[in-house]
Amino acid sequence: MRFPLLMLLCLPTCASAQQIKRIDGSRISAEALTRKIHYLMDTAHVQGMGVTVFNDNKIVYQQTFGYKRADTKAPLTGSTNIYGASLSKAVFAVMVMKLVEQGRLDLDKPLQQYLDKPIYEYSTRTKWQDHYEYFKKDTNYRLITARMCLSHTSGLPNWRWDMPDQQPQIRFKPGSHYGYSGEGMVYLQTVLERLTGQSLQSMADELVFKPLRMQRSAYQWLPAYESDYAFGHQPDGKLYEKDKDNEPRAPSTLETTFDDLSIFFQSVLQQKTLSAASTKAMFSPQIPLRSQYQFGTNAWSDTLGRYHHTISLSYGLGWSLLKTPYGWGAFKEGHGDGFQHYCILFPSLKSGILIMTNSDNGESIYRELLEAAIGDRYTPWEWHRYVPYDVKKM
Repeated sequence: MRFPLLMLLCLPTCASAQQIKRIDGSRISAEALTRKIHYLMDTAHVQGMGVTVFNDNKIVYQQTFGYKRADTKAPLTGSTNIYGASLSKAVFAVMVMKLVEQGRLDLDKPLQQYLDKPIYEYSTRTKWQDHYEYFKKDTNYRLITARMCLSHTSGLPNWRWDMPDQQPQIRFKPGSHYGYSGEGMVYLQTVLERLTGQSLQSMADELVFKPLRMQRSAYQWLPAYESDYAFGHQPDGKLYEKDKDNEPRAPSTLETTFDDLSIFFQSVLQQKTLSAASTKAMFSPQIPLRSQYQFGTNAWSDTLGRYHHTISLSYGLGWSLLKTPYGWGAFKEGHGDGFQHYCILFPSLKSGILIMTNSDNGESIYRELLEAAIGDRYTPWEWHRYVPYDVKKM
């Protein structure tokens, strides 16, 4: 499927003469990168994509390609609403660190200590995530801190519905082990809402969205998005039904745009929202990652530590971390039905990339795209289970 040139949007900085500096010092022209993206999308059948590249802490390349829904050939633009999936966690991590800066939260104080009674005793429980009756059986919840929630060491499962009894079981002593957990961040969200008296959305507006003028971002679906939103596409190109009724959840329900998230990640590099000290803390290793995969089988068990030894793979606060010969990289992925995203920033190099797609085939081109665009040969694509499109055909 070829994408005509009129389908792409380009900032003035994306002229053909524009040179993009990779992390190893080599360069690629904007024109060459655009050709590469068209080729990859065509070959791997990726319906829509946005790519932003950062050099010197500024956007030097920002383009959208393809369609927000392939069946009607409606174009994907920078202002099209797109589901953010787990990029929600990166935004939430910045929110939490801002609360720490303001002295409203201590990363190492057990979250239960912020409440005047056990969390499972609160009578106002209108959302599914308000139900913590299981904690009556396991007092380890009293050990969980904000640091553990952000570094995925809370002991909670990724989601309670992954468990046989659909309960937020604590699978290991909090702080002792890595286990990717959306539930951990939901628990932190629930405590923060009670602590501040604000909803997740109100906190996001105050701390991130309004200061950065992210005018089309929210942790829930809003009627304003009806006029222009992206559908997720299955591997064969068929559409997923758009999910519009999620309860606001810090780790997973961000509705946003490619332009808004480009602004957000640029602000992280420029330290506009957080101080240099807070940014450094967020990007500091909290626990080494030795699991063979991030999710699924073998995700919870230690292996020989291939990635830990070669790139010092570890988790920071809301972001995964890796070490290259050119400095540390901080990355976050997003994965939901028909939406696959990836961002990696290299703070010391003042560079990075944001990739957003509305296709189940999106991740299959990440390895080749990352190498071409910014010279990133370090992202652990096997750990992510990002199977390249040429391997899928074998």
